[in-house]
Amino acid sequence: MPDKKLFVLDTNVLLHDPSALFRFHEHDIYIPMVVLEELDHHKKGLSDVARNARQASRFMDELIRQADLAAIRDGIALDHLPQVARLEGIGSGRLRFQVERTDLSLPDSLPGDSRDSPDNAILGITLALSRIHTDTLVILVSKDINMRIKAAVLGIRAEDFHNDQVLDDIDLLYPGIKALPEHFWSTHSDGMQSWLEGQGRSFYRVSGPQVGEWVINQCLYMDDDSGFEVIVRQKQAQTAVLESVRDYRLPQHAIWGIHARNREQNFALNLLLDPTMDFVTLLGTAGTGKTLLALAAGLHQTVEQKRYREIIMTRETIPLGEDIGFLPGTEEEKMTPWMGALLDNLELLTAADSGSGWEKATTQTLLMSKIKVSSLNFMRGRTFLARYLILDEAQNLSSRQMKALITRAGPGTKIVCVGNVAQIDTPYLTPTGSGLTYAVDRFRDWPHAAHITLKRGERSRLADFASEAL
Repeated sequence: MPDKKLFVLDTNVLLHDPSALFRFHEHDIYIPMVVLEELDHHKKGLSDVARNARQASRFMDELIRQADLAAIRDGIALDHLPQVARLEGIGSGRLRFQVERTDLSLPDSLPGDSRDSPDNAILGITLALSRIHTDTLVILVSKDINMRIKAAVLGIRAEDFHNDQVLDDIDLLYPGIKALPEHFWSTHSDGMQSWLEGQGRSFYRVSGPQVGEWVINQCLYMDDDSGFEVIVRQKQAQTAVLESVRDYRLPQHAIWGIHARNREQNFALNLLLDPTMDFVTLLGTAGTGKTLLALAAGLHQTVEQKRYREIIMTRETIPLGEDIGFLPGTEEEKMTPWMGALLDNLELLTAADSGSGWEKATTQTLLMSKIKVSSLNFMRGRTFLARYLILDEAQNLSSRQMKALITRAGPGTKIVCVGNVAQIDTPYLTPTGSGLTYAVDRFRDWPHAAHITLKRGERSRLADFASEAL
């Protein structure tokens, strides 16, 4: 197999990540003319797709302005663009454009009537390049699985764009929780120190071989009757400081009438209520209580403790079925159909009130005055000061969108991202390439961030069974 490779980029790769131009290391990349035409078609609008199309065009424009006509025909070096000098693994190959007409003939045996479609044009160019450059491995890169299937039928090597994938397998994602072995104390009790601080919180300083595997703010527990549940607060080499958690499973410790129903929910409430945690991510299947816990903790800290000015709730507006079209009203009114989870959970949080219907309605109106629903489309340029921001359905965001949102946080703001990577509705996003997966992996060692994966469904026995059986 030739060592030299030439990657032909499909349009959707650049629409997904404009910096893909610089992600192929020492290998050359090839841009067919039809890809430039499709970028031009997608550049209008305020969507992320339109922004990515414009950014990809800017990258190529700046590269072309630094080169002469001969360099364009021979390939433009990719390692001289200042804007992307800080990108990890920046490419050192060359960018090649289609500068002359190529024989795009596909096999006559290829069925279908859309032989002149952009996809077939790209396939024809790739096939022609593989015949011309016999000493080079020509590879088509596309996020479209059907495009890759058609390429395989034609004998063209095709691959997905994997550079945006954080992990090789979603099962390798950091869970945020770990069970300690039965023999833990026999190997870690020597020289252990313990003391009390604050509201009766117990702290332990332990040393031993297991400590090196822990992560800051990781949740640890003993799977026995001891009830030992702690969070790693400090870590240095083979020594760590552990803090015992508060038991929110007890009715007297309920938060807005909600108490934890299992160990993972108890850990989640401890992290959500911790003022030192600026960024918390909650993963879990449907019915594990992600949104309910985040909202209850937010109301407790906003209404009772006055730690935050208000709660901001947002999510990516990806419909589960057919789109319902344009909606009238203000930004908040337009977002109302997407915020059914907020209303459902708010109803549950106010249901514990034993007052009259009028009192319940008044309470819900008061709470809604502390909750603002915002659209992700208008987040750019904003700065949130002392806000409690809940990002629902965070699995539908790309890594670039996740970065754009998190960098909106100002002093005193806490961001909580909740989602289920098994329910991604955004095209071309996979569990390993989701912005939520990206955030969990990149924040795992930061002392002001924490993550927990909720496993046990608590919505109803029907929902719990459906999550497993369907």
